[in-house]
Amino acid sequence: MGLNNTPASDRIHIGFFGKRNAGKSSVINAVTGQNLSIVSEVKGTTTDPVYKAMELLPLGPVMMIDTPGLDDEGSLGHMRMQKSYQVLNKTDIAVLVVDGLIGISEEDRAIISRFRQKNIPYIIVFNKLDIADRSASFPVDFPAEKNLWVSSVTGENIHELKNLIASQVHTGQSKYPIVSDLIKPRDLVILVVPIDSSAPKGRLILPQQQTIRDILESDGAAIVIKETQLKSTLESLAATPSIVITDSQVFDKVASEIPEDIPLTSFSILFARHKGDLALAVKGAASIEELNDGDTILISEGCTHHRQCEDIGTIKLPRWLNQYTKKDLHFKFTSGMEFPEDLSQYKLVVHCGGCMLNAREMKYRLQCSNDKNTPITNYGILIAYMQGILDRCISPFQI
Repeated sequence: MGLNNTPASDRIHIGFFGKRNAGKSSVINAVTGQNLSIVSEVKGTTTDPVYKAMELLPLGPVMMIDTPGLDDEGSLGHMRMQKSYQVLNKTDIAVLVVDGLIGISEEDRAIISRFRQKNIPYIIVFNKLDIADRSASFPVDFPAEKNLWVSSVTGENIHELKNLIASQVHTGQSKYPIVSDLIKPRDLVILVVPIDSSAPKGRLILPQQQTIRDILESDGAAIVIKETQLKSTLESLAATPSIVITDSQVFDKVASEIPEDIPLTSFSILFARHKGDLALAVKGAASIEELNDGDTILISEGCTHHRQCEDIGTIKLPRWLNQYTKKDLHFKFTSGMEFPEDLSQYKLVVHCGGCMLNAREMKYRLQCSNDKNTPITNYGILIAYMQGILDRCISPFQI
């Protein structure tokens, strides 16, 4: 996959934070060599987080994020600051830009505390080296190896800054692949992909694309079919598929047509394991047995899209949950960056597969649920549970 085609969820997210006029946008422009962010002498030019997918050597594909100032004023300014803090939930590496003429402020110290609380690797960049006192010392309470003086005007130490950012990347972290550890070279995998009114026009959705890519990189063979072609495809194959992966919405039909000796799972279940906590999501699905009349359920999607008449999140899942539980349940919905930090009002969170979210954002949402003892599951796992086939669909994963 080319660097320009790398999904945002698979890129290293680098967030730039700091007070107004500390030079965040200027430093980003110097690091990238592009005018990604508007630069002005007027305080508060950056009013919303600015995202730019690009290649940054020596890291490779990254997502650069310029954020509003940490010292913004007024009710609107407070909302902008909240957006900056929300960006932390998806930040893999944090860069705090400090005005070298002023030094570390209380706002800077507050966000450094949040970096540490969330275990985000961070560095402190003292900007304006071209006009600041070069003899100024770094604060004694911050490690010297996390500090660097730069000039966004002359470019001094910008190359060193790139290398320092790259050095913050965690290596050796365990991460489940999508499906490659479940198959061998030359294995045959069937992917069942419905094409209905809710399917995007002219393309496959991201989880399907990424799963196909993972199969091909493992030297497996992927057969992509609609659910109406499943029976005839199985009859025509000379080899038995190693696994069948289906869209959750046609779980019941696919399960009825796949022999019990062929492993079966869904894209949602694969991504629950890939980015989240599969065991936690399985446990969350079982909690629907404890729901009562009047309970509120949060249904959350990581992306924003135009709602179709039979949208799975807002229409189908609420209907299926009411039918299964036979309770009068209430539902609330969030999408994109919206996700409440306090989940105490909800009896259950049902999340999408999270294909558009990076792993840090997905884990943050799981942690929010854990903090309030609110069960959390995802679309595919919940659907499989309600259809009585969850045990079969998680059998390949040893949980």
